[in-house]
Amino acid sequence: MIEFFKEGLLQFLSYSGFGNCTWGHIIMIVIGLVFIALGIIKEYEPLLLVPIGFGIVIGNIPFTDGLQVGVYESGSVLNYLYFGVVKGFYPPLIFLGIGAMTDFSALISNPKLILIGAAAQFGIFAAYITALLLGFSPMEAGAIGIIGGADGPTAIFISSKLAPSMMGAIAVSAYSYMALVPVIQPPIMRALTTPQERLIRMRPPRAVSHREKVLFPLLCILLTAFLVPTGLPLLGMLFFGNLLKESGVTKRLANTASGPIVDIVTILIGLTVGCSTQATNFLRPASVLIFVLGAFSFVIATASGVLFVKFFNLFLKGDNKINPLIGNAGVSAVPDAARVSLVEGQKYDKTNFLLMHAMGPNVAGVIGSAVAAGILLSFLY
Repeated sequence: MIEFFKEGLLQFLSYSGFGNCTWGHIIMIVIGLVFIALGIIKEYEPLLLVPIGFGIVIGNIPFTDGLQVGVYESGSVLNYLYFGVVKGFYPPLIFLGIGAMTDFSALISNPKLILIGAAAQFGIFAAYITALLLGFSPMEAGAIGIIGGADGPTAIFISSKLAPSMMGAIAVSAYSYMALVPVIQPPIMRALTTPQERLIRMRPPRAVSHREKVLFPLLCILLTAFLVPTGLPLLGMLFFGNLLKESGVTKRLANTASGPIVDIVTILIGLTVGCSTQATNFLRPASVLIFVLGAFSFVIATASGVLFVKFFNLFLKGDNKINPLIGNAGVSAVPDAARVSLVEGQKYDKTNFLLMHAMGPNVAGVIGSAVAAGILLSFLY
């Protein structure tokens, strides 16, 4: 009888997490708890870091193969939820919500700000070239480079097409740097600008008519989709969501897209991306290198936006000059990057409100990252 209970206990332990735990699982669980702490205590993008952090914890609970509980096990609940990440249909739904929440007025009133959003995408291609030099394949390098756009949904969409095996590391890296925008960007902005440049006051944006707001998404989808048809899933949903918002006759649809839909998909995408970081698949040298390259691309993207504004100002006069502190907002982290511009600007002049000006390159960065993704897919997929 004692032997029977002993064998039963040993069999139970072999199926439990205690019997299958490795140091890798413990490390990843600690990382997940750190993500949750950053989201709750520091309030760094809690809507992203809390679901991702909890997903990392869930994804690294040790278990015996064949129980159909893991995200990579066919037939498991998590595997079905992860399908939207693998096939890339969660990111377009996120873009639908972003479009329904975004006001493009700042960009419409000052179209030259779109050039800042374009300049910031240089970080994507700089990281792409660097990844190639480090031995990654062209498709893997393209997926890694997109981290520089600071756009989690785009990173997931691209990696699902170009480098599915690296999707977990790329997605977690992209969302991590999005959340750390208030930490990473200010030192770069201060290092690349002079005290005089930080005090530049920009001309107030003009009022934008309802007609302009309605025509903007229609003209943009025609221009961008004809230029890069491969970006249509992201760009199409972005501008469709914005049309729902600005048309004035589809308020219920716009509220649904910007509320319930984007909230549900954010939960699913954050949780399943976190679950995909199982220690057996995630803890390897390539993942560490992806994080390093992601940081490099994000730094280059921020610096490119700031330096482009400084260069552009050489050709502008008077109140047409642009405060280079909004150059950081060329990345796609909306609205956090624009908020960083405001906070940094008010450290030097409390009456200088840069938020609305920074929203121009910020929303341009959303468009720019989707276009850059389409360009990469055109050449690599």
